[in-house]
Amino acid sequence: MTAYQELMAFQRETEALGQIAGRLGWDQETMMPAGATPQRAEEHGAMANILHARRIDPRVGDWLAKAEATDDVSQANLREIRRDFERTSKVPAKLAAELAKTTSLAHRVWAQARADEDVASFLPILQKVVDLRKEEAAAVAGDADPYDALLDDYEPGATGASLAATFDALRPRLVTLRVAILEKPAPASLSGVFEEMGQLEISKKLALAFGYSLENGRIDKAVHPFSSGSGLDVRITTRTNATDPFNCFYSTVHEVGHATYEQGIDQQYLLTPLGRGASMGVHESQSRIYENQLGRSRAFTGWLYGQMRDTFGDFGIKDEDAFYATVNRVHDGFIRTEADEVQYNLHVLLRFDLERALMADDLAVNDLEAAWNDRFQADFGYAVDKPSNGVLQDVHWSEGLFGYFPTYTLGNVYAGCLHDALRAAVPELDTQLSKGDTSKATGWLRENLQQYGGLRTPVETIKHATGQEPSEGPLLDYLEAKFGAIYGL
Repeated sequence: MTAYQELMAFQRETEALGQIAGRLGWDQETMMPAGATPQRAEEHGAMANILHARRIDPRVGDWLAKAEATDDVSQANLREIRRDFERTSKVPAKLAAELAKTTSLAHRVWAQARADEDVASFLPILQKVVDLRKEEAAAVAGDADPYDALLDDYEPGATGASLAATFDALRPRLVTLRVAILEKPAPASLSGVFEEMGQLEISKKLALAFGYSLENGRIDKAVHPFSSGSGLDVRITTRTNATDPFNCFYSTVHEVGHATYEQGIDQQYLLTPLGRGASMGVHESQSRIYENQLGRSRAFTGWLYGQMRDTFGDFGIKDEDAFYATVNRVHDGFIRTEADEVQYNLHVLLRFDLERALMADDLAVNDLEAAWNDRFQADFGYAVDKPSNGVLQDVHWSEGLFGYFPTYTLGNVYAGCLHDALRAAVPELDTQLSKGDTSKATGWLRENLQQYGGLRTPVETIKHATGQEPSEGPLLDYLEAKFGAIYGL
């Protein structure tokens, strides 16, 4: 075999082991008995040791030195393997294993602290996670910004400074729109109780309507909805709330966006570095365009209204237009995942600024809750009422995912660009969506973006799909037009 072929055979086994490690995480969230936590932490650490050793195996360096790219696919594979090899080689194996073990333990501590509304019980292990991630960031970054080293894990090529510039451009128009909306009468909200079985039935219909394959996936319940896996095994979770079925429905659609991206990647890339999404920002563009521009559109909510009437009977919303306004109601709230489109990014910017401050030693872990509460009061105008609605609401920091949060807003920016291009390419889109048929939209996304997986860099992925450089303008224009019409601005 050539050096490239030997490298790819080795890499295929590494990718397969990575999928197994991911399945351990899925099981921990959905099926694992609580008493298994200490053993699972050891298992995570062992898998991290094995994967780390493979990723820095000296043979990988030798193969990279000798391998020659013969086409775009081999060139992209070499790019990704080289990037991973160079990055991983800077991180000591002991540190990688300690991170995996500690974050596995921290997740359970966070879940209990959240249930108990007890921030103090979480802070000691959070401090350990932060210290380990700082150590890792310093090892990778060298003389560069450590936060950028963490961000590069999720959005290659992005920097904290570049994202801050984009977010600074978003904030003024978002705040102006929010203020204008909140001065208007709010649409009706849902009231009553919606039984769980009915929610899950509609949730499954939504997953299928958006193209999720249950032959290669499954839907389970979890505290925090997520998607896991790639290729032929891609699983999602959702959650239910008796008084808020939208939480279930749109969590499902959001995770289906992630999952169908993975299911839509060309199978020639299976168990290669290209067999997963280009970045978390690109991934989030799929979940957000599914959830918002498609799932919360006037056309699709008309179909969803019928599904809810069939399942729950008369639930107090008089017609499809009123239901569309209810689905898109701008409202006060503490929870990022339940936030309306107008305010969602303000939740993300809060987290982005706080975690950058943590990593720069400008904010102490023991001061994190106070800093969160102060910032929330300043941004939203009311006080956090309990930790599960504040600093304990998200799972990310317990899992060491520093640098992940900004990809949510970047994904919204990308989704705005993709939606513009999709509308131009599929003028009959609303006719299809009004029937609960998303195939034109999801087919366009699969053809123009999803099938390519990690073939291109994140920015190149969006440019290839849309023909334009990504920018925040289309997202802001979309939000102002949509909510201007709903609220009569």
